[in-house]
Amino acid sequence: MTLSYKARRRLALVVLLLGLPGYIVAAVTLANWIDRPSIWVELLVYIGLGVIWIMPLKKVFLGIGQADPDAPPSQDDTRDSH
Repeated sequence: MTLSYKARRRLALVVLLLGLPGYIVAAVTLANWIDRPSIWVELLVYIGLGVIWIMPLKKVFLGIGQADPDAPPSQDDTRDSH
């Protein structure tokens, strides 16, 4: 099942506005459960958690910053650039 461009944009927005803050709270809570390790271990935990969140969502964010491939070309795109 592939999502349309608009559906992926909406899902990406929901993930960034609701999912990412929730994940940050969960990551900080998880890090607080661990008794205060050295700064290097703590840094590695945060870097690991920062990379892990995107792995299952990579397809959602792929190509979101580009123009809609399904949209008809606008008049600006069809003009000659003389």
